[in-house]
Amino acid sequence: MEYRQLGRSGLKVSLHAIGTMNFAGTGFFEKVGSLGLAETTRLVDVALDHGVNLIDTSNVYSTGRSEEAVGEILKGRSSQILVGTKVRFTMGPGPNEVGLSRFHIIEQCEASLRRLQRDHIDIYYLHQWDGSTPVEETMEALDTLVKHGKLRYVACSNFSAWHIMKCLMASERHNLQRFVCQQIHYTVEAREAEYELIPLGLDQGVGVQVWSPIAGGLLSGKFRRNAPPPDISRHIAGWGEPPIRDENRLYAIIDTLVKIGDARGVSAAQIALAWLGGRPGVANIIVGARTEAQLKDNLAAAALTLTAEELQQIDDVSLLPLLYPYWHQNSTAASRLGAADLALHAPHLARAKPRM
Repeated sequence: MEYRQLGRSGLKVSLHAIGTMNFAGTGFFEKVGSLGLAETTRLVDVALDHGVNLIDTSNVYSTGRSEEAVGEILKGRSSQILVGTKVRFTMGPGPNEVGLSRFHIIEQCEASLRRLQRDHIDIYYLHQWDGSTPVEETMEALDTLVKHGKLRYVACSNFSAWHIMKCLMASERHNLQRFVCQQIHYTVEAREAEYELIPLGLDQGVGVQVWSPIAGGLLSGKFRRNAPPPDISRHIAGWGEPPIRDENRLYAIIDTLVKIGDARGVSAAQIALAWLGGRPGVANIIVGARTEAQLKDNLAAAALTLTAEELQQIDDVSLLPLLYPYWHQNSTAASRLGAADLALHAPHLARAKPRM
């Protein structure tokens, strides 16, 4: 297993982490899966045996039951196993049981610590933007929790680039803890993060962690054109993430991943994960699994490196068009683009000669 630096911090995380959305799943989250304690313990054992050092969960996953399962599984184990959890979504009927207010953050941090049976959280994520709370209040609450020893590092998830920059500005202006990473959705099929979030991460030293790296199973190779989907698919259960706006493009991507995987003797999922592991700024990929075999297959991608020809094949079917102002930058400013810019522009520059 490869270990990568997380943002500007001194913390090293395994290339792959294990996700726990399907641990003890109930209600809405049962659509993803509902694994019992024996099953989840075995999955964690397999992940740790493969060198995984980070477990990812959230307070909202089955309203705390996922955190409780993680707490039981890790009881008595090494403190070197890192745990990340999150705060933002609704945890009760009251008006202050949602959002990123100081009240909700501190209350939910304490509740997560109880469920996890730990005295600190290694990485604490703001799970989604809250436009109703001043960012200074949110960042100050996180800073307080770090200073009190309840949190080691702070991060965000599902923020826009300008949201992240606004929080980083508040951190710098008031000498508060800054985000060490951003957890985002990013796959071969969903490359929108390349417009802003990946360049921002490179420029600002905010590491990139990826959730749902094979698009909830869509890129596993089990979904094929003109064939019925797997019965256990979360998409059959009405999960709805990620949205698919162009089915022809999706199946062209799947066909390419399967073709490369077949030539390599590995699954399409491994090809999708290996592609992500080679993307600029990516520090960590969160993999989830229903079975031990599925998890082992995903983790095996850590040892896989794609060739330039294979990467070109993937770009040919998945590269998104440049939106404004990027198409204008690409044609008129190519000679003065920085490293962060090139995370988006490089493959496009290889396809067209700039005008200036």
